[in-house]
Amino acid sequence: MSTDRMPVDGPFRIYVDPLPTGATLDLSHYLTAVLLNLAAAAEEDGEGLLSELVHIAECARQAANQGPDSHAAHERDERVADLLTEVADDGKVPVYGVQVLRLADRLMSLRALKSLPAPRRGGEAA
Repeated sequence: MSTDRMPVDGPFRIYVDPLPTGATLDLSHYLTAVLLNLAAAAEEDGEGLLSELVHIAECARQAANQGPDSHAAHERDERVADLLTEVADDGKVPVYGVQVLRLADRLMSLRALKSLPAPRRGGEAA
């Protein structure tokens, strides 16, 4: 596969595709690993994991009503961070060595394409 679309091939593949106004980062390989870790956690202690997820949902609902600086919002954020630490390496996707440059080059190339002026449609004023 071309390094244009997949500038990062490990430990998690990252695909980059153009959008009319930017780019998408396809992190599905990483998210698959996260879901597999969640499944393993559920197999180990399904009731505990479900209870934690339900509590996070309750905190999120309360935070939506009480505001972003509420106790519920802080508790939600703390519990989500703890779960991310457990199943997703804190939610961080590592990119190593030359792959950092390939990712940056790919994103810059898509940005450069977006910098070109859009073609004018017939009859539009300048």
